[in-house]
Amino acid sequence: MIQRLKVPFINISVVLTVLLAFSSCSSRDRLEGHIYYRLSANPTTLDPALIVDVPGGSISAKLFNGLVKLDENLNIIPDIAERWEIKENGTVYIFYLKRGVLFHNNQEVTATDFKYSFMRILNPKGRSPNTWVLEKILGARDYIGGKTKDIYGIEVLDKYRLKLKLEKPFSPFLNLLSMTAAYVVPEKEVEKWGEDFSSHIIGTGPFILKEWKHNNELVLVRNNNYFSEKAKVKGIVYRIIPEDLTAVTEFELGNLDVITIPASEYSKYSNSPEWGKLISSMDGLNTYYIGFNCSRPPFDNIKLRKAVTYSIDIKKILRTFYEERGRLAKGPVPDILRKWEMTFATGYEPEKAKKIVEEERMKGRAINFYVTADQEVIDIAEIIQSYLKKAGFNARIKQLEWSAYKSAINNGEADIFWLSWWADYPDPENFLFPLFHSSNHGASGNRTRYTNMEVDRLIENGQRAESHVEKNYYYMNAEKIISEEAPWVFFWHKKDFTLRQPYIKNYRIYPIYSIDKGTEVSF
Repeated sequence: MIQRLKVPFINISVVLTVLLAFSSCSSRDRLEGHIYYRLSANPTTLDPALIVDVPGGSISAKLFNGLVKLDENLNIIPDIAERWEIKENGTVYIFYLKRGVLFHNNQEVTATDFKYSFMRILNPKGRSPNTWVLEKILGARDYIGGKTKDIYGIEVLDKYRLKLKLEKPFSPFLNLLSMTAAYVVPEKEVEKWGEDFSSHIIGTGPFILKEWKHNNELVLVRNNNYFSEKAKVKGIVYRIIPEDLTAVTEFELGNLDVITIPASEYSKYSNSPEWGKLISSMDGLNTYYIGFNCSRPPFDNIKLRKAVTYSIDIKKILRTFYEERGRLAKGPVPDILRKWEMTFATGYEPEKAKKIVEEERMKGRAINFYVTADQEVIDIAEIIQSYLKKAGFNARIKQLEWSAYKSAINNGEADIFWLSWWADYPDPENFLFPLFHSSNHGASGNRTRYTNMEVDRLIENGQRAESHVEKNYYYMNAEKIISEEAPWVFFWHKKDFTLRQPYIKNYRIYPIYSIDKGTEVSF
């Protein structure tokens, strides 16, 4: 349980006076023409090879480009590639690059840059957790395994043509190429900076990284040489503010232009005649869950995993604390993407949970419950902790800042952990392969270390399927097994709400973070 320290009485009026004075000063320091956003934690990295989280991916989408991208309707459209051809039963892709696309250092992007960028992701000496994005390319697995020095499925035909050949047909391949990991980077700059490339980003995007004060703020400035629609603002400032109350105060003082509404403030803003009309929302392509470490006791035991699920009244938490800001999850695949029927595998059955805890001799035994230091997460964790206590579990909450938290769960330190997965591309496969295939234990996505050979087979068959009907059949059966074996407690698909200042124009929320290049918003 989290220990809370007693604090002496504080004169709130004095604190507010000081805060107002401080904020008034900071508002005069605002960069003219820049839009100000809030981040709740310092990004782990901005290097496309290493990014596995939404904050880093959202920022990098404004700094980099790939061959293709997603539009607002989740269709694949050209990015640096102006067109492409698909041949040989879906195993060969030929991309024709736009000419005159420049990196931020004014070097032109060529097909050779894409080959370097892709090989960097797959390099066996590299540290990329995103090899799964490109490992379907012919020869990639041999290269990852150190058996070859080149990847024969990546071929530079000439300066502006790139050929990719796959091992076998893979239906979501173009979707994968819209992801962060498939962004192009300049070899000269990457080799110059090495591991420090993340702090000296050179991309092709509509914004350029000007400054990154770790745990304080990131400043992006408009790229006036951008090959596509140029940004309407002069720049973006991401202020790193861990505390929700501070972020809300800064927003109301005009020092932030857009915020995601914290749970504690949702009713206040949604019921406000003034602010209500400035709220944007969208059904999220995400799933929130408690993950179990399935690789060791106690949660290698499916009975105990189900006992945790039985012990938590998720529907009540969603209705009360979460104020219906989401849809109940029946499994890992968001309802928006699922094309088959699913039923809830388990429900709230506290007596059944208690019985299992007794039978499995878990009553009072400590389990480590890892969470981030985000206040909303802490609040949810404490609610869950109280439910688990009633069932006989002794859950000890351990808070970590984002980078340390991610490292801990990637390394399997937690018994249970609170996390969410947000779509990188709009396909059920994105919620099945990285999260539950046994080849992706740890940082690649399967942080529960769940292993089921039949699930592996079904996912792989779905990846090779030639029709949507066949693909959905395999994914449906995979999801049903996963739901029954409960490597996660499935909570909800969150609906995000953001609040903007009245002078902000053309602000939109997109279903997938990489769609937002930051070029449309204006004052």
